[in-house]
Amino acid sequence: MSVLRELSKRASARPAHIVMSEGGDPRIVAGALAAVTAGTARITLVGAQDDVAAALVAAGTSSHPNIDIQDPATSPLTAEFAEAYVALRKHKGVTHEIAETQARDPLVFAAMMVRLGHADGTVGGAVHTTSDTVRAALQIIGKAKDAPLVSSFFLMALPEGHPSGRDAMIFGDCGLVIEPTAEELAAIAVASAASCKQLLGVEPKVALLSFSTMGSARHAAVTKVTEAAALLKANHPDLKADGELQFDAAFVPEVAASKARGSAVAGHANVMIFPNLDAGNIGYKIAQRIGGADAIGPTLQGLAKPANDLSRGCTAQDVTNMIAVTTLQVAR
Repeated sequence: MSVLRELSKRASARPAHIVMSEGGDPRIVAGALAAVTAGTARITLVGAQDDVAAALVAAGTSSHPNIDIQDPATSPLTAEFAEAYVALRKHKGVTHEIAETQARDPLVFAAMMVRLGHADGTVGGAVHTTSDTVRAALQIIGKAKDAPLVSSFFLMALPEGHPSGRDAMIFGDCGLVIEPTAEELAAIAVASAASCKQLLGVEPKVALLSFSTMGSARHAAVTKVTEAAALLKANHPDLKADGELQFDAAFVPEVAASKARGSAVAGHANVMIFPNLDAGNIGYKIAQRIGGADAIGPTLQGLAKPANDLSRGCTAQDVTNMIAVTTLQVAR
């Protein structure tokens, strides 16, 4: 897909150091090799030395100048990470003994590499659950100081030649915040708009989605969305955002013309904000499995430094795409 090629091209112009917490997984190794070949990143694979080395050999190489292996069981960094973990989590009763064990956990080790500046960003989740992957990121890397909350989005790359003429959209939040309040929904919209501009390089047009369009239905669930839209207009007047909108009114100009006349967003939205995780998770998977879109994510936003999650059903290409996205998230 052209948008994915463009992401890779942009990432290769400013490569970052990305640490992969599941370095022994064949998909991770294959995706990492493709990324370093494309020049989008320098990679550290975290895992047992023998397992990672065997995975590299199985992928056709014994080594690569831009791929490093870190085994938490033997790495000289582990002691540093254990001390840092005690300082970070002592308020939760963490002892040195607990910290030494945790520092050997690949998710913790990778997140510590990012926190302490040994890497620019991290990617995991091909093996571990989203909850485990996100927990490590939240506890160790932490929320950005100016972020109201940490949320997620999917970059949805549409098939080339899609009838809409579009190539990509941002869907949020489809992976993390289960039942956002109106205030949280507005914060997710702001963060997702920023991610749209950062990754796609286009002006965000944000649609706050609902089963109602411009008052066509009344319900507490609709009220939450309209309240979020009002907060956006009050606090971010320069952001093009509107709601509540049904998906067809947000996406199809002809439908927007009849359902949402006068809206600067309806029919042309490229950032779709779902009212809760049920809708978001179901929506992105329908677009992926029936619509043929590539779903890159869940990509986290609102963290102090980049840390991203993969689906356990991911492919090597998904890994390569996420490395490019994580590289582009790195502050310069």
